[in-house]
Amino acid sequence: MPTYIVSAAAGLLSPRAKEELAASITGSHNQVTGANTFFAQVMFQDIPPYNYFMGGRPLRHDQVFVHGHVRAGRTREQKAELLKQIVNDVCRIAKVDKVSVWIYLSELPPGQMVEYGEILPEPGQESQWMVALDPAVRAFMEKVGT
Repeated sequence: MPTYIVSAAAGLLSPRAKEELAASITGSHNQVTGANTFFAQVMFQDIPPYNYFMGGRPLRHDQVFVHGHVRAGRTREQKAELLKQIVNDVCRIAKVDKVSVWIYLSELPPGQMVEYGEILPEPGQESQWMVALDPAVRAFMEKVGT
């Protein structure tokens, strides 16, 4: 259900750092929202020089930008906790200061999202939704990440 796109200057994040960030973002989303980890997607975009500008000038600092597309229906407190965990993990793993981290959460209505070929449920209706899925789809989902 959540898709996080992490953008940074090419070379800022090592393959190991990307793995750690993907695991930490997935874990934070799971811990805060209760969503199964097999829904979380984390994608990285390495931005070449002169393809990232701030204030109209080429990027001169180690900025890390995270844009999370998440299912609507979470509380303000849940979203604040999720943001806090992600910014702390980005700082620790990417070895950047907080002033270099930008995070945006965009909420999407569940009825306007399809994952694994199925329209997503409202928060709190996940277990009924999972039971109603074709067993082959459910088995495929449960294998992701293992």
